[in-house]
Amino acid sequence: MKLIMTAMILAFGLNTSVNAQEVLKVWPGKPSGPDREVGPEQDITKPTDRLIAGRRIIKLANVSTPEIHVYFPEESKQNGSSVVICPGGGFNILAWDLEGTEVAEWLNEIGVIAVVLKYRVPTRDQDPIWKAPVQDTQRAISLVRSKVKEWNLNADRVGVLGFSAGGHTAARAALTIERLYEPIDKSDENNFRPNSAMLIYPAYLNDKETSALAADLNVDESTPPMFIVHAFNDPISVEGSLLLSLELKRKNIPFDLHVYDTGGHGYGLRRIDDQPVTTWPDRCTDWLQRNGWLTRAGE
Repeated sequence: MKLIMTAMILAFGLNTSVNAQEVLKVWPGKPSGPDREVGPEQDITKPTDRLIAGRRIIKLANVSTPEIHVYFPEESKQNGSSVVICPGGGFNILAWDLEGTEVAEWLNEIGVIAVVLKYRVPTRDQDPIWKAPVQDTQRAISLVRSKVKEWNLNADRVGVLGFSAGGHTAARAALTIERLYEPIDKSDENNFRPNSAMLIYPAYLNDKETSALAADLNVDESTPPMFIVHAFNDPISVEGSLLLSLELKRKNIPFDLHVYDTGGHGYGLRRIDDQPVTTWPDRCTDWLQRNGWLTRAGE
């Protein structure tokens, strides 16, 4: 059955816009940076791949045309907050449903407009490997702010949320104080930095040789508040999250850090009974509530 499903996806194409109310190209023309030939965009999940909470995931490969897929909550729930979601995948693929569309469903439930970013992959042959994804994220945040009136948004409550390599991308989007591309249109007149960052098992934050935070990750007084989740036994070392948290503390930037003893890596928000780390969306909801992100205008 799994083999038939995979064959059908490859034969008829992958519809990644299911249930998205709007799909917009991130760039009006060619994306910033060098031309790339990566092959056709497709789901490369194999029937033998590891299941997450008993279910397959979409491994979206060969993204050369970045897009934002926008999911709106019911009007009665909408609170004006929005979050750009950066799925993980080691800068090779995007875990499109596990760390993208399923996250959008949760955010919609708590009244937040969810913007799933289909950023460029693979980029592991580029130097630095994160630059194109961060460019796409900066541009996506500016695009979201350009829709303040149309989408009834609060321009001061635009967050970024990322997993693994997407967590690295989200961290850099929060920490980078300069736009990594030349402005191209009126959308780029809007701020490109998020007002908060949610990092779920973020990758590549620490320098393995020096056991320190990566030297080019700089926290300053303009860094937004952060929510960080990691498991102690994650093969992507928890050290990166701990080191970033320590630097946030040194610079007096509020953060909410949750380290669990078990959980591993790549669970998204699929609940697993014996893994409390998978309850992180509840903790994140509490954090958003405490910080005023779930309050509707006039309340």
